[in-house]
Amino acid sequence: MTQNDAPAATTSSSDPVEAIVRAAESALNVRRRYQFFVWTQSYLGRLIPHQLAVCGSYDRSARELLFDVFNSFGLEPALMDALGDARSLLMRHLQVCWLEARCRPTVVTTAELSLASLGTVREALLAAQFEKILVHGVSRPQRPQEIESFFAFAAQDGAALAAHAARLELLIPHVHGAWQRVQAVERDIGNGGAALPAPIKVGGVTQREREILSWLREGKSNQQIADQLGISALTVKNHVQKILRKLGAANRAQAVAQAMSLQLLEQLPAAPAAPRRRDLPLS
Repeated sequence: MTQNDAPAATTSSSDPVEAIVRAAESALNVRRRYQFFVWTQSYLGRLIPHQLAVCGSYDRSARELLFDVFNSFGLEPALMDALGDARSLLMRHLQVCWLEARCRPTVVTTAELSLASLGTVREALLAAQFEKILVHGVSRPQRPQEIESFFAFAAQDGAALAAHAARLELLIPHVHGAWQRVQAVERDIGNGGAALPAPIKVGGVTQREREILSWLREGKSNQQIADQLGISALTVKNHVQKILRKLGAANRAQAVAQAMSLQLLEQLPAAPAAPRRRDLPLS
C-alpha cells in the first residue's frame, strides 16, 4: 500500500500548518487518477472538507480544458454533464468569476447563479445542498486568460468551505502539480509508455455489486451496507472481494474511482442522504 492509499493521520484543527505540510508531501506520490481521488478525500479533505471536486487540465491536442468529476455521492445526470463539460455555461461562468477575482480563490454562491439557462443546474446543486462553490486555478505567467488548470470544490457545509478559501491559495501549487502529474503519467500509459492493465469486463459487474459500489462511494462499512441491503456482513465482504478482482483494484477507494471512470454508477439512483465520513474506507 502506497502512502496515498491510506488516509492521513488525524491532525489537530488548531495546527493546520502540519496538515498542509503532510498534504504537500503526500501530493508528490500521486501518479494515477485513483491516487488523486484518495488524496483529495484524505489529506486535502482534512484541510478543505468537500464532497465534490471538479478538476480541469488544459489539453493541447483538444485546445481546451478537460474536466474530471470526483464526487462522494450521486448527483443528477444533468449536473454531472455540466460539471464535466468545459464548454458548459456553468464551468465557463465559474472561470469568469475566478478571472474577475484576479485569479484568487473565489467563492461562488449557488443561489446567485441567476442566468435562466443555469436554472436546472442551480436547482441540482441546491438539491445536493451545495450552496457554495470554491474555485481556484493556475494560469500561464502574465496570461491569466490562458488557464492551465482549474478546480472547483463544493461541500454541504458551505460556510466552512468558504472559511477555508485561504488554505486553497497555499495548496493550489500542490493540487495543480499532482493533477498535472496524473495527466502526464496516464497520457504516457495511453501512448504505450507503460504496460496497460488487462481489459476490465464491465459486463461482469453485477447489479448487486454496483449497488455495493454505490454504498462504498458513500463511505459505508460492510455492516452498514449489510443493514441497508438486508444481507449479512460476510456476504458484503465476499461481494467486495469479487469487485476488487473484477476491477483490478487494490482497495475500495481504487475500486470506486475505477467504477466512476467506467460510469458503472451513473445509472443507479442516488443513495439516500446519510452522515458521511470524510474519507473512503480503504480496507
